[in-house]
Amino acid sequence: MKLLAIKNLQFLLLSTVITVLLIGCSSRESGKNQEEQKPNVLIILTDDMGYGDISCYNGSAVSTPHIDRLAEEGVRMTDFYVPTPYCAPSRATLITGRFPLRHQVIKNPTPDAGIDDVGITANEVTMGEVFQDAGYKTKLIGKWHLGHVPRYYPVRHGFDEYFGILYSNDMRPVQLIRNDGDTVEYPVDQRTLTQKYTNSALDFIEQQKDSSFFLMLNHAMPHKPLAASDDFYTPETKDDLYQDVIRELDWSVGAVIAKLAKLNILDNTIVVFMSDNGPWYGGSTGGLKGMKATTWEGGIRVPFMIRYPEALKPQVISVPCWSPDVMPTLLSLVGLEYNQGQKMDGEDITEVLNGRKTSHSPIFSMHGEKIITVRKGDYKLFLSKPKTNTKPGDWVDPRRPDGTTIIAQEEQARPEEYPGIVPEVPDNDIQLFNLETDPSESNDLSEQMPEKVSKLMKAYEEYLKTI
Repeated sequence: MKLLAIKNLQFLLLSTVITVLLIGCSSRESGKNQEEQKPNVLIILTDDMGYGDISCYNGSAVSTPHIDRLAEEGVRMTDFYVPTPYCAPSRATLITGRFPLRHQVIKNPTPDAGIDDVGITANEVTMGEVFQDAGYKTKLIGKWHLGHVPRYYPVRHGFDEYFGILYSNDMRPVQLIRNDGDTVEYPVDQRTLTQKYTNSALDFIEQQKDSSFFLMLNHAMPHKPLAASDDFYTPETKDDLYQDVIRELDWSVGAVIAKLAKLNILDNTIVVFMSDNGPWYGGSTGGLKGMKATTWEGGIRVPFMIRYPEALKPQVISVPCWSPDVMPTLLSLVGLEYNQGQKMDGEDITEVLNGRKTSHSPIFSMHGEKIITVRKGDYKLFLSKPKTNTKPGDWVDPRRPDGTTIIAQEEQARPEEYPGIVPEVPDNDIQLFNLETDPSESNDLSEQMPEKVSKLMKAYEEYLKTI
């Protein structure tokens, strides 16, 4: 009996040792897997948010503490550009790293105007596809605007999941769909969009907390028609709907960052925040000339920040860069190679973001099918006469999106505030500006600096040879 007890004790001790060893091995394996897990990537893209709509960019009519904190903890870029001052071409460039003349998304697909044959083609390689092939779980939430017929859907171009409206929120039908076209809500109450998109992002992050994910959160706002939830709309204060919308977008950024922090994956997530182009009527350019639909600075210079403490220290960078750089830079930061054989126009700007490089290749912008500007260093050259904008009168969309009343018609535009107004057409096509000393593009130097004009013109001609 005593011998049996001793044997049982020996068995228990042996079992305990084995269990401890197994747990230790399991823990080491778990730690190893965690160490080997590639960083998550989150891109937060707003629609028509101006350079001056955020507190940390030349002030703002409303405080944006969460976005400002993201900028403080990451790299904030002061001279960041998109290739076009309107939606679809800019978005196509962001997810491919390719200039519009390459991916050929030149105009906006528009269902209620019958423009159905425009979208991202099957031969274009998107960030979604690259991350998907690398084993990432991928999702796009919100505005797509790269084609609204099935062959263009996000789930056909590298995204495992989709939830949103396929185009701008002023286009009909305003239909909220999931994945391959399943209707979630129709008509859509746009007051709920920012919170719906945010909650969808929070759910996705929760579900994928133990694996690598690539998430694009493409907000509908502050594209018109403006709408804010009851939590942020302030009907008692007139003419500040735009500010209500910005405050709700700021809340969204804070909520997503808080979720990442709660799950202890914030520092292993590369967070990018930017806008697709400059503001429409009601927004702020921060004093820059022009607005959406123009290639003046107010139309193509956008807020941009990136947070990833593993590789990037917080600082403000003024080297001119642009959205084609986002894809190669993100792939570099996560350790993925691009072997698709397609020419990208962007470059890996990790060294720029770290302050170790102070130069960038020429940056171009276009409107329609023409390249309009080229920037290199401090100088920007207009190759042809830039488009201007004038006061159109009070912007009020008389349409109602499929039966859903647009809130606060009188607040959809602030008649006294028009961003970057350029009331007159310039006399000459060729114009040269030093943006370091003249960010408002007021002093044309083309006649005084013919050599600089010639140099930038040559850069443009050399670039055309690569198309």
